[in-house]
Amino acid sequence: MNIRCIAIDDEPLAVKKIAGYIQKVPFLELVAECRSASEAMSIIDKNDVQLLFIDINMPDISGMEFVKSLTNKPYIVFTTAYSEYAVEGFQVDAIDYLLKPITFSNFLKAANKVKNLIELSTNNQKESVNHLFVKSEYKLIRIELDDIKYIESQHEYIKIHLVNSIPVLTQLSLKSIEEQLPSDRFMRVHRSYIVNLAKVSVIERNRIVFDGKIYIPVSEQYKEKFQEYIDGNFI
Repeated sequence: MNIRCIAIDDEPLAVKKIAGYIQKVPFLELVAECRSASEAMSIIDKNDVQLLFIDINMPDISGMEFVKSLTNKPYIVFTTAYSEYAVEGFQVDAIDYLLKPITFSNFLKAANKVKNLIELSTNNQKESVNHLFVKSEYKLIRIELDDIKYIESQHEYIKIHLVNSIPVLTQLSLKSIEEQLPSDRFMRVHRSYIVNLAKVSVIERNRIVFDGKIYIPVSEQYKEKFQEYIDGNFI
């Protein structure tokens, strides 16, 4: 997951510092460095921006007024030398309020807050989805999540194995479909397999057994996470 960011500050050294911090964090992506709110607005109009690191005191329009003017607000982290704006900052739903000089550790804490909120929102959206559509042989096929037993990677395709139907082959990566599935119901157990945890009934020697004859290995990379699931449901 990459969070697309803009650094906004009228002070050249300050905006460079925040931009440098953004580039040091693996899950942040720097879209632009802006020296004014008006410059930032033109970037936001043309790009999908999820997070603003924005100074409050700027010459044309303050960071606070700029944030209040936005209809669809990205996540906001204020960066300023003045602590008296903190209450007003949180009144506009800012995620954090960083006082200059800003250390990388404090910056990272703020970035992680945003990351956690985005992940929580994404998971909640996934949990409300009970089906998905996939393209197969020039048709769109609706697949109920409850009907999936496991998903198998086959080079540039995946094969979705279903409970009472023939498998569906579609041109997707395992990673792309994994991102669409609720993580509390589906788990990657091997670089080539995702399983529906509700359909796992037999486990034998680090292999999941389906229909008494299909053996899906649990690889070393995913073994610990799968074992945590088993331990959490062990009687």
